[in-house]
Amino acid sequence: MREVRVRAGDRLVLDAVRRGGPWPVVLAVTAVAGAAAELALPYAAGRTVDVLTGSVTGAATDSSAGGSAGVLDGLTGALLGGAGGWLVACVALVACVMLCESAGVWARGASGARAAALLRLRVLRHVLGAGPAATRRFPEGELATRAGLNAEEAGRAPETVTGALALLVPTAGALVALTLIHPVLTVALAAGIVLVLLVLRGFLRTTTAIAGGYQQAQGEIAARLVGALDGARTIAAAGTAGREAGRVLAPLENLRRHGLALWRANASAGVRAGLVVPLAEVAVLAAGGLLLASGELTVGELYAAARYAVLGSALSTGLGLAGALARARSAGARLADLLAIPRPAYGSRGLAGPPATSASATSSVSSNGRTSPGTPKGETGTLEFRGVAAHGLAVGDLVVPGGSVTAVVGRSGSGKSLLAALAARLVDPERGTILLDGVPLPELTHDELRRAIGCAFDRPVLVGDTIGDAIAFGLPGAPPAAVAAAAAAARADGFVQRLPQGYATPLPDAPLSGGERQRIGLARAFAQAGRLLVLDDATSSLDTVTERQVGRALTADPAGRTRLIAAHRVATAARAALVVWLDDGTVRATGSHADLWHDPSYRAVFQDPAPEHEPHHRESPHQETPGKQTSRGRIAQRPVVQEKTP
Repeated sequence: MREVRVRAGDRLVLDAVRRGGPWPVVLAVTAVAGAAAELALPYAAGRTVDVLTGSVTGAATDSSAGGSAGVLDGLTGALLGGAGGWLVACVALVACVMLCESAGVWARGASGARAAALLRLRVLRHVLGAGPAATRRFPEGELATRAGLNAEEAGRAPETVTGALALLVPTAGALVALTLIHPVLTVALAAGIVLVLLVLRGFLRTTTAIAGGYQQAQGEIAARLVGALDGARTIAAAGTAGREAGRVLAPLENLRRHGLALWRANASAGVRAGLVVPLAEVAVLAAGGLLLASGELTVGELYAAARYAVLGSALSTGLGLAGALARARSAGARLADLLAIPRPAYGSRGLAGPPATSASATSSVSSNGRTSPGTPKGETGTLEFRGVAAHGLAVGDLVVPGGSVTAVVGRSGSGKSLLAALAARLVDPERGTILLDGVPLPELTHDELRRAIGCAFDRPVLVGDTIGDAIAFGLPGAPPAAVAAAAAAARADGFVQRLPQGYATPLPDAPLSGGERQRIGLARAFAQAGRLLVLDDATSSLDTVTERQVGRALTADPAGRTRLIAAHRVATAARAALVVWLDDGTVRATGSHADLWHDPSYRAVFQDPAPEHEPHHRESPHQETPGKQTSRGRIAQRPVVQEKTP
């Protein structure tokens, strides 16, 4: 399984290299050009030495009396002659190496930044597109670590890949050059290079596995920290800050263990490579010395061979690149895990007819899909569940008539939030089909689905620059009058108008209470919903008077939209024309609140001492969500659809 993840990460890393724009190309060109210049430098230096030594030797032989003057004359003549050209070539090659190194540093930074940005954007789009499925699988802190730190580490892939390829240029060139000088020298160097490659291969595999564990420990710490910050007030009130700090930092020991393992792997590989390289160079020099003694090599060729031995052993300096590549591979595997989360697929269909334009709330619903004679005919917003089951919740067949006001009630863990998420297609069912006005939700286009359905949550996150932007979020070009009308329906217009700049007040400058924030979230849902309005505990923080006013606005919606409300208060259920009663993960009964009230078990739902039906300001990051059926038949608690105040 780990090998599969690593291979997926490798594909992601290579894709980052391909999408790195011009910078990986610039980096590769500078690296190869610099390596080629380094490769040519020993030859030019050797030719310079040969010309100089030949000229000096000849001058000394011709001058028997004034030997020193003859040598000086020969050296001067050599510099003015052929040696001068080789010396200029050496200077030019050194300048080329320096220029390529400088350009490479610049290109490394640019390519890494671009690759990391592309990876972050890709991961962010995928995670947001996957929606609640991402937070079901990974805690929020873990998601932030992967999209932030791991994306940066994987973004260094272009630098490490091109750097590793650049090291192969002098190595291959050195082998070719030594072959041209004498094949025996090639054999001596090749043996050392093979050993260095084996060391690097083992180091890369070991470090990739260790780096994955190190990054996982970082993610665990981040996830625990985010959870602790979410409950900061509770921790402060309980006086458990020290104990909570210990819990958050508990993975530090695991982090330390993997860090030490990385250091040991690096040190061990460095020692092995450090032993191989000098042996290879000594072998080349020994063979070259024997060949020089036998007259098969010149002094310049021996010098060039020594330099090529050093260049050919440059692979041993690739430990740093191998370590960075290992971290990029393990980080890529962690990003690939995020990208493997399935995203909802959308179709190409639209909804027939205009959205609802008139209010009607005098119908009832049955669990077998048949509606009562009071069901309005021709209304849009009809919601149908056909054999639906998901994450421990069995809905079966259920029809919510268009234009109706429906309350979903039940004890904590019965599946109210999950039913709301299914209706809004924030979660797809494991079995069955959900239709809106006769069209299966997966067959609708993304834009059509989100124009038709508006959602409000208990703790909305407000996105945008201003209050008006937050209400019109997802509705580009919404007219100010529509924004104000939605705010008025949510009873938010009054306090918004009292803000310094009204709807143009920047969000950071708007001190909103929990109830005011909920009303902005409601206004956003009112502005967006064309056919169906889904409210998941969206009035829990409102005071009694405001909740009653909002409830009346929901009941008498002039647009006649279907309203599905996950209700905790008996007043909300009483105002609804129909009620869906969930119990132990199933639809126990449907009907009017007055009819269901005769059942003592139904009355007990609202008499539950648990704080579910009370106005609350929770800090727990969990709410009713999809999960597995527990031994008591309740839905296991896992985060699915929630919005938090940042």
